[in-house]
Amino acid sequence: MSFDLTEHLKQLSETPAPSAHEEPVRAVIQAAWAPLVDAFEQDGLGSLIAIKRGTGPDPRPTIMLCAHMDEIGLLVAEVRDGFLRTEKLGGTDYRALLAQPVLVHGRRVLPGVFGAAPPHMSRDRKKYPPASELWIDVGLPADEVAALVRIGDLVTFDAPFVKLRGERVMGKSLDNRASIAAVTVCLDELTRRAHAWDVVAVAAVQEELNLVGATGAAYQVQPDLAIAIDTTFGEQPGVNDDVSFALGEGPTLGRGPNFHPGLFKTLRQVAKDHEIKLQIEVLPGHSGTDAWAIQVSHAGIPTALLSIPIRNMHTPSEVVDLRDITRTGRLLAAFIETLGPDTLAQIAWKLPPDNANKERIP
Repeated sequence: MSFDLTEHLKQLSETPAPSAHEEPVRAVIQAAWAPLVDAFEQDGLGSLIAIKRGTGPDPRPTIMLCAHMDEIGLLVAEVRDGFLRTEKLGGTDYRALLAQPVLVHGRRVLPGVFGAAPPHMSRDRKKYPPASELWIDVGLPADEVAALVRIGDLVTFDAPFVKLRGERVMGKSLDNRASIAAVTVCLDELTRRAHAWDVVAVAAVQEELNLVGATGAAYQVQPDLAIAIDTTFGEQPGVNDDVSFALGEGPTLGRGPNFHPGLFKTLRQVAKDHEIKLQIEVLPGHSGTDAWAIQVSHAGIPTALLSIPIRNMHTPSEVVDLRDITRTGRLLAAFIETLGPDTLAQIAWKLPPDNANKERIP
């Protein structure tokens, strides 16, 4: 790679940008992708659309790579006696917030910490305090807090990016900044590979708020094929083995009604041909990812899903393996390199012969 993946992911992770407030991380992504693509667009919702043109004759088909750039967060819901009560923005897990450092994005950024009544005074020590009993303390007098913080101000996790042992790293918002980094790996790989198709890389907004960004981006781009890149549950104590996957063993490839079987088969073969580790994830219904929105855009877009295993999902201490990010990016690039003039015909649904149903016609 021509860039430092760890430093890139650190910058992505530590940039605060919750759903519907993605401007800071969009700037980071655009700066990283600028040397790797030919042009940028932005749709009406704020998703970043990067275009890398292929070498085939016009009009070229297009493949869209979509990874959401937003993260979960919180909004200030009440200011009382210098303390702040919050409501979640996206799927924030309040169990992980007790004693968690945060940043309150008021008239100026204020460091704070979530607190609750001491366990000695808890009504039930065996239960986590409910959201209504968790309050942020920014350490200022009540009148200063009232002047600096307004209802609706953002609150983000103040969680540093940490290099663990081996190839593991920990940080906030690795769901889904790890996938943004995988797209960066792919675009970097494609600077050294010829590809006939146009590649459109989308850093989508508001996935954590019901897949909003991918819906708009797919409508604007209108790709011929699409691959969503997201995260999935990593193996750890307390997580069902049937729905979790090993870190360091490569991304998962989704299989189910949300995904085109021709794309599934081809991606699995490309991984095998290039000796890239791959795990199969069975998703019999809604995948909960941008692939769900992309698949049904316009007349329907053949869509696949690659997911990076992650531990402690939707907490400030998510853990991923850098090797899985690299493998995801290289698999995407290797697949894109295979796309040719016959690809769509090869994976298309086959119609029955003209006379196959003649006997059934009254």
